[in-house]
Amino acid sequence: MNVNIQTVKFDADKRLVEFVEHKMAKMDRFADRATGADVVLKLDKDFDKGNKVATVTIHMPGSDLVSEQRAKTFEEAIDLAIDALKRQNEKLKERYNK
Repeated sequence: MNVNIQTVKFDADKRLVEFVEHKMAKMDRFADRATGADVVLKLDKDFDKGNKVATVTIHMPGSDLVSEQRAKTFEEAIDLAIDALKRQNEKLKERYNK
């Protein structure tokens, strides 16, 4: 799957980019019809809920799966977004199998 990583208001270090690529590579097993993905990482001003925001979009034929999660670290936000996308993908599969 082709993954585009975009950062807003900061430059991502190599370790963070490798983490995102590793996690998105695992998504191939769950989203078998995926044609590509976009990951947007940005800093926000809301420190109470977490100022790291990760928006992950998986492009699929017919529809896109989108999840935006906020956490204290980018790694945690990515994990939360991927978990949400897995649930969305399962619901989508159930809908198509009916």
